Amino acid sequence: MSYSLLKFGHLLGAVLIGGGLISVWLCDLRSRQIHELRAFSEAVRYVAIFYDGVVVPGAILLLISGSWLIVTHFGGWEFLKTPWLAGMVFLFAFEFIEGNTITRLYFLKLRRLTEKALTAGQFSPDLNQARGEMLPTFTHFLDLPILFLIIALGAIRPDSWALFFVGLIAAVLTATAFTICIPKLYPWGK
Repeated sequence: MSYSLLKFGHLLGAVLIGGGLISVWLCDLRSRQIHELRAFSEAVRYVAIFYDGVVVPGAILLLISGSWLIVTHFGGWEFLKTPWLAGMVFLFAFEFIEGNTITRLYFLKLRRLTEKALTAGQFSPDLNQARGEMLPTFTHFLDLPILFLIIALGAIRPDSWALFFVGLIAAVLTATAFTICIPKLYPWGK
């Protein structure tokens, strides 16, 4: 496969994962503003649609094209000696694992609890408690800053680890600020 096709596939994967994560972020933000069960259920459903229909295919395309690019054009394991590339791979692996464990499991739980609440006709205490869980909220709010850091590393291609570490600190601080501030802006209510 030619470099141009691999690069196109990689950029397409980045567009898909970026568009999907922004959509998920907006649907989650909307769900935090809603106090009516049916509308909340729709927002949660759209989170699942964007994750499964856009983010996951984008991640798979990035994984395949990125791996093939590393093997064919960046010397295989030699990529570990290139800070920008090793940083991108590390962050992608972290996001892939975190996104398919903590964040994905949280949204599946939220969807399951929402379906039960719809059957009962009201928000349950379990659903209200799940809506306020801090770790999945933090990891969800970390997705976009980490993606932006991955893109920055690929675009700037620094020769040192400075951008990686400064960007990682900025991403964690941004996610922390979102985790603290956004739930205060849109309290769950009873």
